[in-house]
Amino acid sequence: MRLLTKDEYKSIADGLDLPTSAFIDGAYRPAKSGKTFATINPATGQELAQVAACGPEDVDFAVEKAREAFDDGRWSRLHPSARKDVLIRLCKLMTRNARELAVMESVDSGKTIYDCETVDVPETIHCLKWHAEAIDKIYDQVSPASDDHIAMVVREPVGVVGLVLPWNFPLLMLAWKIGPALAAGCSVVLKPAEETSLTALRVAELAMEAGVPRGVLNIVPGMGSDVGEPIGRHMDIDMVSFTGSTETGKRFLGYSAESNAKEVVLEMGGKNPAVVMDDAENLDLVAAQIVNGAFWNMGENCSATSRLVVHEAVKEDLLKRIVHHAQQWPVGDPLDPETRVGALVSKAHFEKVCGYLEGDVLLGGQTKDGAFVTPTIVEVSDNADPRAREEIFGPVLSVITVRSFDEAIAVANDTDYGLCASLFTANTKRAIRGARMLQAGTVTVNSYGEGDIATPFGGIKQSGFGGRDNGVHAHDQYTSLKTIWIDLADDTDEAVD
Repeated sequence: MRLLTKDEYKSIADGLDLPTSAFIDGAYRPAKSGKTFATINPATGQELAQVAACGPEDVDFAVEKAREAFDDGRWSRLHPSARKDVLIRLCKLMTRNARELAVMESVDSGKTIYDCETVDVPETIHCLKWHAEAIDKIYDQVSPASDDHIAMVVREPVGVVGLVLPWNFPLLMLAWKIGPALAAGCSVVLKPAEETSLTALRVAELAMEAGVPRGVLNIVPGMGSDVGEPIGRHMDIDMVSFTGSTETGKRFLGYSAESNAKEVVLEMGGKNPAVVMDDAENLDLVAAQIVNGAFWNMGENCSATSRLVVHEAVKEDLLKRIVHHAQQWPVGDPLDPETRVGALVSKAHFEKVCGYLEGDVLLGGQTKDGAFVTPTIVEVSDNADPRAREEIFGPVLSVITVRSFDEAIAVANDTDYGLCASLFTANTKRAIRGARMLQAGTVTVNSYGEGDIATPFGGIKQSGFGGRDNGVHAHDQYTSLKTIWIDLADDTDEAVD
């Protein structure tokens, strides 16, 4: 898609018709309490709209309607190819409205329009289409049979699912969750992050237009304590998939234990290392990959490269190249297509990130307008420094020097998290051994990345629990396995004369 000018994007932003009500049972509805909350443009600090501040009573209503829809089979028992057709129509509608969604995403989150236009919206549509196309291509199984039995292992939709989204990728995380959930035949009650509710509400409207039946996709905006916790504790929600901070994710395990023991899938934080060895080839390319991993999406990314674990032999040369590449990432107005680093999502998050901009700063460490942080590189003496251990979730790269391969792997693994890691080396055996040794759900070699829609994404340790997003593996969390045992034994010889 051709990028527009800054003035053209601002004109589109000024003309947006922003959705502000919850979307429950196929219609926009105010919160039952009548309460609202302000959603703010992080780049300007100006209020965009007042959004329905839902509460437990709205969650109850959404779950009731989702359960009705699931039980009567309007979606759950629809033929897989029919569900596929509906989701493909949704992808087409989103494609027609892609620019509106991109601008809405940018002004609501502070993300750059460049990323929204070239990454977030296209990848959102691709994700939904991928899961739609998979619906009628995932086969069930038959166990080894004898003359006396056949046993079928079939997948069934798990039921009503609660989906709780983060604020850093509002559209893309929506797709990662509703794609496989709707493909499986589940009914959905979804809570967008309170900072970034707008695009989820708009997608729900497009889904209804595409033919997703009422009650199947419900969007309930509001605060975590008013909507997220009631979803986690609800006795009639069968499973919850959560993406967000490790601290909040752990609470959902407690909510499940204290309610109906619902299934819980967690995708949480990361403190992801890029390990660069002394034999790494093309340090300029390595630097570009590290800069992209560290500063893309303002570092507001659970898989961001936040630690550079670099061999002392190449450290000086590599850092010069990293600084050069980082200086090519302009900071500023997210609606300017030349901008690569936009605004942090909120004033509170900006202040948190600013707390890490001290010490031996090699680049950046500057702020402006109460919302922007320049790409920052800091050198730390060891892995005990808070900037090497804590998830900053901002454009801050911490540099740690090592002297051997074994030390590099040990430093990389010395963390509570285990989401992603990168390894740069020209030695094939070292690359494979290192990838096996690094404690992370995704390891990339000589590149930064998360895989693609076909590869499972998730972490170990305090980065993840219970399942994976993306790929066919994502469908597992939204289905239950059932064994159907059929007795074929011939009992005619036992008949009584």
